[in-house]
Amino acid sequence: MSVETKSSEKILEAVNAAIEKFGAKQEELIPILNEVNRQLGYIPTEAMEEISRRLKEPKSSLFGVASFYHMLSTKPRGRHVIQFCESAPCHVVGGREVFEALKEELGLEPNETSPDGKWTLITTSCLGVCSVGPVIVIDEDIYGNVDARKVPEILARYE
Repeated sequence: MSVETKSSEKILEAVNAAIEKFGAKQEELIPILNEVNRQLGYIPTEAMEEISRRLKEPKSSLFGVASFYHMLSTKPRGRHVIQFCESAPCHVVGGREVFEALKEELGLEPNETSPDGKWTLITTSCLGVCSVGPVIVIDEDIYGNVDARKVPEILARYE
């Protein structure tokens, strides 16, 4: 089973809800995109077009914002998104080993989604919790002081 694309109706509902919540103002672009991303799991092209039309912003601007922030995606992601911190503080305390264990357990490289649509693995430059590195975030759950041996146990929590 592959990651499904969203229906036009569901996309429009998500855009309407986000714009109703934040208003059709350019300064609310990031919250609107984030809300659509949260509701749909990514920001489909159709959503970008509708937001562009409603906010009177060029699609290129929206795509620029959506592609800049790691929390946003223009491609479908897995049900569980794993963010791995690859910053220097995490790296020097064993981050490379944790990352290799994640890739091996999931069978994924960065920015890939598993064929069953369960996992997406992304890297980020900093998650803001350097004092407890290495760090991974799965959905909204933060795991600090992770070592490679803990990776299978952490992933098993999402079965």
